[in-house]
Amino acid sequence: MDGIINGWLIIDKPLGLGSTTAVSWVKRALRQGGHGKVKVGHGGTLDPLATGVLPIALGEATKLAGRMLDASKVYDFTIGFGTQTDTLDGEGVVIATSDVRPTLAAVEAVLGQFTGPIEQMPPAYSALKVDGKRAYDLARAGEEVVLKTRAVTIYSLDVLGSGDSEITLSAHVSKGTYIRSLARDIALALDSVGHVTMLRRTKAGPFALENAILLDNLDEIATARMLEDVILPLTAGLDDIPALPVTPAQAAALRQGRVLTGIPSIDGPYLANDGTTPVALVEAISGEIRVVRGFNIQPDVAKEEI
Repeated sequence: MDGIINGWLIIDKPLGLGSTTAVSWVKRALRQGGHGKVKVGHGGTLDPLATGVLPIALGEATKLAGRMLDASKVYDFTIGFGTQTDTLDGEGVVIATSDVRPTLAAVEAVLGQFTGPIEQMPPAYSALKVDGKRAYDLARAGEEVVLKTRAVTIYSLDVLGSGDSEITLSAHVSKGTYIRSLARDIALALDSVGHVTMLRRTKAGPFALENAILLDNLDEIATARMLEDVILPLTAGLDDIPALPVTPAQAAALRQGRVLTGIPSIDGPYLANDGTTPVALVEAISGEIRVVRGFNIQPDVAKEEI
């Protein structure tokens, strides 16, 4: 591979590890695998107490990390009824209790209230900024945190299992959705209180758990110099974008940021490709093709891509 990597590593993030630490782990694995300096970023933060799909962007794929932030996600999560914590998960201190333990039928009856477009109050312990400061820093300092509600969409909400004092659900949600807030609000709608006791992301955009590898396995793969076997192509993060074939001359123009005309296309986003080489994310508008995000991948190294 000669050190040229433009693609995705999908990590099954373990419990207790932050997303930034996971990125550092991947950088180390790349060095172990004999690769030079590679730009690395992640496509959506996972809290240390959450596990599951963490897309790691490599090389030119880091230009698509923002698209991962905007993508919908799927989470499995468990609500433990009877106690609410200040962080809305198992890390915080108990701030409210209830003797109410909702039945499965009662839970199923309220889920419709939380499906579709809803208004949600983010947790005080979140990375949102209030007057230039992170909400969680203010909350940890004992200051009152007042956040605005936000519009999110819950595409689906299904029961996976239940116990005496808990319920496990699967939620397909839009960007900006806080599962901890969803758990809090479901419990309150059941005249109880609750917090998240388990949170696992099973899908982020096009990437699912079946694409993911454990970090421990990543070290073994890197040592064996077999990283190319588990890295997905840059285009794997764009499976919802139609391809737009371009000629080498048109590709060269796009790399210079020029507008193309005369290419038949319906208005909308496309991935411009010169053969098998991704050239740019483009937008077709009224007969013009304009660059949204260009990729620095030359045709003579296309064969080097994973």
